[in-house]
Amino acid sequence: MTQYAILLFTPAPADPADLPPAELQAHLAHAEEAERLGGRIVAGYGLQPSTTATAVRGDTVTDGPFIEAKEVVAGFYILEARDLDHALEIARRNPATWRGGVEIRPLFA
Repeated sequence: MTQYAILLFTPAPADPADLPPAELQAHLAHAEEAERLGGRIVAGYGLQPSTTATAVRGDTVTDGPFIEAKEVVAGFYILEARDLDHALEIARRNPATWRGGVEIRPLFA
């Protein structure tokens, strides 16, 4: 099986503390749903708000996000799936698509 990163995007600014309880439960249930569909969530993490980020670009270090954005990366999953179509089938069901979106990228083996 191939591993994919599923990046979770939400409207900026994103604070995990603001996640509605039903959406949090849906994220927890997403791993079980991935298993039922024949995939496997290997890991998943929410990220602290982008205001806690430190960016490095060349020799420049800045606090907070480097650019102003309409969406921020709020978290990610590592998913094992048969192929990209299978990963998309699972990712489409992710609750992050309710308010934002997801991006799927294969990992280097």
